[in-house]
Amino acid sequence: MFKPAATLATMLVEAKDSKELLKLERKIQKADLLIIDELSYLSFNRHQSELLFKVISDRAEKASVIISTNLEFSRWTELFESPTLTAALVDRLTFRSHILNMNNPSYRMENG
Repeated sequence: MFKPAATLATMLVEAKDSKELLKLERKIQKADLLIIDELSYLSFNRHQSELLFKVISDRAEKASVIISTNLEFSRWTELFESPTLTAALVDRLTFRSHILNMNNPSYRMENG
């Protein structure tokens, strides 16, 4: 399952508002791989942060997650309102993980 972070956060909020959150969470948990793209361009309110945290936390040590972002972990507090939640999120994502730093000059910027 591939979703931009902002889209996933919106889907989770809308599912909760329409009493369909459990159904969406089950669909996400069934995915062998969850790819959350563009986690750095928009910040999330407390409600969105908590819903994203739950999705990622529920997958911890059970199923794979890939996150693409151009922010180092120390700057994730700019995205999420709660420093405690941010620390717990980073902890779950980095435990038994492979981190690929691909913050090299952009191909598009160099060849555009």
